[in-house]
Amino acid sequence: MSHQIIALIAEYGLLLVFLNVLVEQAGLPLPAVPTLVVAGALAAAGRLPLGGVLLVALAGCLLSDFAWYQAGRRYGAGVMRTLCRISLSPDSCVKQSELRFQRWRAPVLLVAKFVPGLSTVAPPLVGAMGLPARSFLLFDALGSLLWAGLAVALGYVFADGVEHALTAFEGAGTLAVELLVALLAAYILFKWWQRRRLLVALRMARIEVGELAQALRSAQPPLVLDVRAAGSRELDGRSIPGAQVFDPLTLDLLLADVPRERELVLYCNCPNEVSAARAARLLMAQGYRRVRPLRGGLDAWVASGQAVEHLPAAPQGATPAV
Repeated sequence: MSHQIIALIAEYGLLLVFLNVLVEQAGLPLPAVPTLVVAGALAAAGRLPLGGVLLVALAGCLLSDFAWYQAGRRYGAGVMRTLCRISLSPDSCVKQSELRFQRWRAPVLLVAKFVPGLSTVAPPLVGAMGLPARSFLLFDALGSLLWAGLAVALGYVFADGVEHALTAFEGAGTLAVELLVALLAAYILFKWWQRRRLLVALRMARIEVGELAQALRSAQPPLVLDVRAAGSRELDGRSIPGAQVFDPLTLDLLLADVPRERELVLYCNCPNEVSAARAARLLMAQGYRRVRPLRGGLDAWVASGQAVEHLPAAPQGATPAV
């Protein structure tokens, strides 16, 4: 095994594992799995304590995850919207996470670290949705141990292969480092291109807040549809007055008596109104031509000082099931 790499990781191994896991779980694109695999190989060679590697990995996960959990508890939907804006996959990350949480509740934390994009979003999401701290710490610790333990076990079992890979990596010198940097840059560029392609595909006319407010006071107001996921409505109970919940499963029933020429306005709280634009495409395919997303979504409506309705609150004492 490369003596320089071994010397570095053997001397600072536990600290490197802790810091790498901590910053990755905080949301930075610095994968910790390779470090955990190398640490597992070093543990097999007796250069690092196996229990120590797992302990510092668990500590890094819990510190970062609990900070996000507390942010979700305190700031709720605002944290989720911020995460979506800075995520490499901002247009679907929170909605997909909400669906997984609604289906699995607290056990989603057992698999969150294995699902790209879910690892950072899950802790603030479950915090915002009211998961008790004790349940969060239990399931997050178990999920963190599963994730870190699998990576360390791979390094431990295949220690000889890791040694050969490190030797080849060091032999490549600066070329290997440049290749890794190029791969990371290519990944970020690819995700940006995916987002731009999606936005171009969903490009359509938007309705402004003032225009919608005026139209709602007219003799023939538009039908307003709330396309947010159930989790988003639970996090933010405000809605535009008279808005109907858009559910693709009951869409035929909702629109049974709505003529094709009626104007439909859709809103969400996602970046670039992507969910609303997708729903608008679906409605246009069914023959509705006067369909527009609300520019800025619910946030823009509230920020302009327009009236809102409040959805019924959850029953007193109700807490998310674990």
